[in-house]
Amino acid sequence: CFFIFLIYIYFNYASQTLIWGPGLETNIFLPARFFFIQTVDSTGRNFTTSPGEKTFEVKITSPTDPYARIWIQILDRNDGSFLVRYRMYASYTDLHVQILLKDKLVGKSPYVLKGAVYHESCDCPEPSGALWEKNMHCPASFSQIESDLSVFPSVDPDHNTHEILKRFGKRHSLCHYTIKNNQVYIKTHGEHVGFRIFMDAFLLSLTRKVKVPDIEFFVNLGDWPLEKRRASEKPSPVFSWCGSNDTQDIVMPTYDLTESVLETMGRVSLDMMSVQGHTGPVWEQKISKAFWRGRDSRKERLELVKLARANPDMLDAAFTNFFFFKHDESLYGPLVKHVSFFDFFKYKYQINVDGTVAAYRLPYLLAGDSAVFKHDSIYYEHFYKQLQPWVHYIPFKADLSDLLEKIQWARDHDEEAKQIALAGQQFARTHLMGDSIFCYYFKLFQKYAELQVTEPKVRDGMELVEQPKDELFPCYCARKKVRDEL
Repeated sequence: CFFIFLIYIYFNYASQTLIWGPGLETNIFLPARFFFIQTVDSTGRNFTTSPGEKTFEVKITSPTDPYARIWIQILDRNDGSFLVRYRMYASYTDLHVQILLKDKLVGKSPYVLKGAVYHESCDCPEPSGALWEKNMHCPASFSQIESDLSVFPSVDPDHNTHEILKRFGKRHSLCHYTIKNNQVYIKTHGEHVGFRIFMDAFLLSLTRKVKVPDIEFFVNLGDWPLEKRRASEKPSPVFSWCGSNDTQDIVMPTYDLTESVLETMGRVSLDMMSVQGHTGPVWEQKISKAFWRGRDSRKERLELVKLARANPDMLDAAFTNFFFFKHDESLYGPLVKHVSFFDFFKYKYQINVDGTVAAYRLPYLLAGDSAVFKHDSIYYEHFYKQLQPWVHYIPFKADLSDLLEKIQWARDHDEEAKQIALAGQQFARTHLMGDSIFCYYFKLFQKYAELQVTEPKVRDGMELVEQPKDELFPCYCARKKVRDEL
C-alpha cells in the first residue's frame, strides 16, 4: 500500500521532480555522462529514502539515428535520489533525454542536447580553453595546484630536460611528455614504465576534448614522490600521483581515480558512480563495527589486524594478500577471501590506513554512506586540502593508539557520526566526479604552461602517442569543419 501511495504522489507531483547534472548539457564532454533525479513529495520536500530502484525509466534517442548506440544505467542512491549515467558509442545530433515514471514524463523532460554530442573516442577539441572551462563549470582555482606551483617562480623546459634526468633518470621510472599543437609526445626513462598507459590514456582523452596549451613536463611513475623539501636547493618540477609533507612534487589525481573516470561503464567495476549505487543498507541497519580489508603494504596495517584480533566486537580487519611481510603471515594470517568493495558498506565505519603511500581507496570510501576513519599521514592526494577532520572524516593517530577510542566515540555519538558520513559523501559527489578530474588536470596544465620561460619542444627520441582509431563509428567534428572553412 505504501508503494502505491508513493506512485500516487509521483503521478500528481511529477512536474516537481528535480533533474539536473552535466549529462544534460551538450558541451560537457565526458567518457560517461551523468545526471541526477531527486524525488519530491507533495509539499515539495525531497524524499530521503528510496522509492524503489525501478521507479524511473530513461530513454535517450537521436532524431537523426533511430539505432543510437547508448548504454544507460540508473543507479538508486538509496537516499531518494538517482544517478543516471550513459555511455555513447557513437556521436549524435540533438539527443533527446526522456525521464519517465510509468510512461509519464517527469521534471522538464524531455531534455534536448542541441547540436553535435560527441562520444569518448571522438577527436574534436574545443579550441578555446576558457570556453571549455566555462562549459564544464570548472572552479576558478584549486588550492592544491596553487600550493604546488608556488615554489616554482618559473619553469625552464630546456633546463629541466637535463636536470631532472640527471637527478632522477637512473634510479626512477619517468615519462617525459611534450604536448605540442595538441598532440602528445613521450619518451620513457627507467625500467618500470608500464604505468605510462594511465597517463597516455588520459592525455589523449583530454586533448580530444580541449586544446591543451603547449607544455613539457615529467611524470614520476613510481609510488613515492621524489623531490625532497630542501630550502637550500632549487626544486625540480616533477608530477606525481601522490604528495607528502617532506616532498614538493606536483600532485595529480591518482592513476586509479583517473582510470576509473576513463573506464566508467567500461572495463572497471569500481568507480565514483558505481559506489553511489551500492552503498549497502541504510545507516540504522549497518553493522556498528569498523571494517578493513587489504594487503600488508605497511607496518601499521599489521597493527590494525592485531588490534582487530584483540577487539573483534569493535573492529573487523584482515589481510587478503601477503607480499611485504610474508615472514609474518603466521602471526597475522590466515588470509581471508576477497570481499566485494560494495560489501564494505554493510558496516558503519570504514578504516582508511596508508599503504605504500596514501591509500587510493579514500575517494570510494567517502562516496559510500559509512563514516570514514582516516589515518594521520604524511601522504596526500590532490583533494586532501579540501577535507576537514570531524566534518568529512574522523581522524585517528598514525600509530593507531586512539583508534578504539574513536570507534567508541562514534558508537556513543551515532547521529554525529552519521552526519560526518553524509558530509564525506557529499564532498565526494561534489568534488571527485569525472568532470572535476578533467577540470583539475586542465587547470594544472594551464597554470604550469604559464610558468614556462622557454618553448616546449619535441625532443630527440620522443614518439607520438597516437589517438586511437574508431573505424566502426568515426565522428564528424563540426568544430574542425569551421576551422577548415576559416
